[in-house]
Amino acid sequence: MDHDGVSPRHGRRLAGSLTSVRDQDLASEAIADYRTACLSRSISHIGRREVSAGRAKFGIFGDGKETAQVALARQTQRGDWRAGYYRDQTFVLATGVATPRMLFAQLYGDANVAREPASGGRQMNNHFATRLLDPDGHWLSQTQRVNSAAGFGAVAVQMASALGLAYASKLYRGATPALRAGFSNDGNEVVFASIGNGSAAEGIFFESVNAATVLQVPLVICVWDDEFAISVPNALQMAHGSVSRALSGMRASETATGLRISSARGWDYPALRQTMKAATDAARSVHVPALIHVTELTQPLGHSTSGSHERYKASERLVWEAEHDCLRVMRGWLIDECGFAVAVLEEIEESARQEAQAQCEAAWTDYATELRLEGERARDEIVRCLPDATVAFDDPISRRSIDMALHQAVVAMRGVPGPERRRLAGFAQEYRDQSEQRYRSSLYSESADNPIRVSGVAPTYTSSPEWIDGRQILLRFFDGKLSEEQRLFILGQDVAQLGDVNLAFEGLALKHGPLRVIDTGIREATILGQGIGAAMRGLRPIVDIQYLDYLLFALEVASDDLSTLLYRTAGGQKAPVIIRTKGHRLLGMTHSGSPMAVLLHACRGMYLCTPRDMTRAAGMYATLLDGDNPAVVVEVLNGYRIKEPVPANLSQMRVPLGIPETLRPGSDVTVVTYGAMCRIALEAAAALSDLGVDIEVIDIQTLNPFDIHHRITESVARTGAIVVADEDVPGGASAFLMREILEVQGAFQHLDAAPRTVTAAANRPAYGTDGDFFTKPGALDIVSVVYDVMGERAPAQFPPLY
Repeated sequence: MDHDGVSPRHGRRLAGSLTSVRDQDLASEAIADYRTACLSRSISHIGRREVSAGRAKFGIFGDGKETAQVALARQTQRGDWRAGYYRDQTFVLATGVATPRMLFAQLYGDANVAREPASGGRQMNNHFATRLLDPDGHWLSQTQRVNSAAGFGAVAVQMASALGLAYASKLYRGATPALRAGFSNDGNEVVFASIGNGSAAEGIFFESVNAATVLQVPLVICVWDDEFAISVPNALQMAHGSVSRALSGMRASETATGLRISSARGWDYPALRQTMKAATDAARSVHVPALIHVTELTQPLGHSTSGSHERYKASERLVWEAEHDCLRVMRGWLIDECGFAVAVLEEIEESARQEAQAQCEAAWTDYATELRLEGERARDEIVRCLPDATVAFDDPISRRSIDMALHQAVVAMRGVPGPERRRLAGFAQEYRDQSEQRYRSSLYSESADNPIRVSGVAPTYTSSPEWIDGRQILLRFFDGKLSEEQRLFILGQDVAQLGDVNLAFEGLALKHGPLRVIDTGIREATILGQGIGAAMRGLRPIVDIQYLDYLLFALEVASDDLSTLLYRTAGGQKAPVIIRTKGHRLLGMTHSGSPMAVLLHACRGMYLCTPRDMTRAAGMYATLLDGDNPAVVVEVLNGYRIKEPVPANLSQMRVPLGIPETLRPGSDVTVVTYGAMCRIALEAAAALSDLGVDIEVIDIQTLNPFDIHHRITESVARTGAIVVADEDVPGGASAFLMREILEVQGAFQHLDAAPRTVTAAANRPAYGTDGDFFTKPGALDIVSVVYDVMGERAPAQFPPLY
């Protein structure tokens, strides 16, 4: 429903412009919604007070959006999803995703998951999530409640996974009952995505809306538009100053599918109900995506507790906002159009304030009591060992202050003999360990299904194995897996009709169907988003990113969403997505980079697999599909046409994660490498042998997890020297590897020569054979560095080459 008129200036007269209501059911629902809206507003007021009082660090709330969100909540059904941002406070209250007590627990940073189930104190307030997993990491049913994907502060990134959550409904529609059990009601779920008008200017928002329009998925996007992005007005944010006008070219018509676009004013409760119902019904029944532009919203309390909107809003705007506060307008409408007495509304408002205050105090009591008890135990231990000690904690008390007091006591007792010092040191260490566990656990899967627990099954061969192209090894593997695992699907650019640019999926779309091997447009962020959302709903996607460099387009989604999902929900949500990509050596700057350190550091929480050939790649995919942790697999780009023997046990083979493989034993120098460099290192080994140098070549296989049994250090203990050969830039992945080997594993103590690295140049690889030779590490580079190591040991035997 489009509204283009000018609003009256006063709440009572505003109600006269609203749709007349005589329906008693609607009136009954409206008064219940008003109570929820008042409760939410009271939470916002009290939450700000808690920050000002020092009991909470920061607050951001949903004031001004209450009426629109209770209207939206009326459209939800069991099994539906929310993927929104930090203004959805009223929506989660109305749908039961969160309670007032939970909201306050998160405001205080309560690390108790039973009290703060969204994140266990890891996220700032108003970042909502329902727990999808039981304590053992197994799926809970998603069909009996409204579900919420975990929020995060990276604006607009929620749009990518929202697309995937909606895409799962498309895949589940018509699926077998066994496949959708616990995950879908025959694909009838709607995903409600929310975003602010400022964040809607982000590229990922436009990419997601475009993808939803192309895919025709049941995604209802609500843009909460209060006309500012913090201090920046719409005129500087969006074409035409309006997201709905900017997207008008995607609008569905009678002759073409597209995006259903509508708008409603944020204070107009009956119009919001009507607009949202029409959009949701269409999305649910025929999977048409919708965008609802909710305009004329206000922000009565400002952006957050960190700033005041009076600094950037004109006085006329502030007057307008006071007159158009959605609760004020809804109150007038309930009186004038629905016939409710002022006294009834006043009673509701006071009851909401009292409930919010009671829930605030209950949440604070839960949180503070636990901390005070911990502080008392720590004080008792300190005084037991240091009777004259004065122990003081912060007010309000914090685990930080408790830990610091324990540390100071341990320092004071350093060098003191006797059991008291040992007891205190043990208590302090145990307290530190427990506190760190609260805030560091669940970065990786801690369930029995973590793929690191999958046992390796080495390839076996007949006496005369068939030799085929490496890409055909993958083709046979994926063919078998698609037949074996009905939850598995593969999506990406050129994977279906073409069968992948390297033909690793040739013919599989025709054989297994268009919903199992799926072509997408060139839109890496939302390709990954499709995978994340589908994986959160129980499916097993392999997301194909055509080249490793192109993964940078999706890095925001991979880093801020997928990598942190398990961690930021304290083990409550997971998305075991496998990203398949190809990298290392090829001609040209864009297809031959190896930004491994970027992935290592930006994507902690995901495993990073670097197979040297396609047999090893197939084994890693099998291992990951047996597990539940997300991962990236980087195949060797120039290895698809290299012949490999076909394992007799291709479908049973598993490559264990975190277990290096020694490709060539040697006694002089340990050369550690991975991926495409393995073949080059073996070539260098042959040349070095002619020079009287015997190197051991180790393929680490997975950068993360890395050498969990410290086999590389065992090698260094024998050879006394280490060289890391890496296609990343200087100080890239090689720095990570050196830290793991020398510091974490303690190999430094075994060295009798300086550790060395062989890396690519700092610049991007140049084009052509010569460009590759002089910018990428080759066999001659390894020979030169290893020879220098030998010269450091025995200069007379190994005189300088240059």
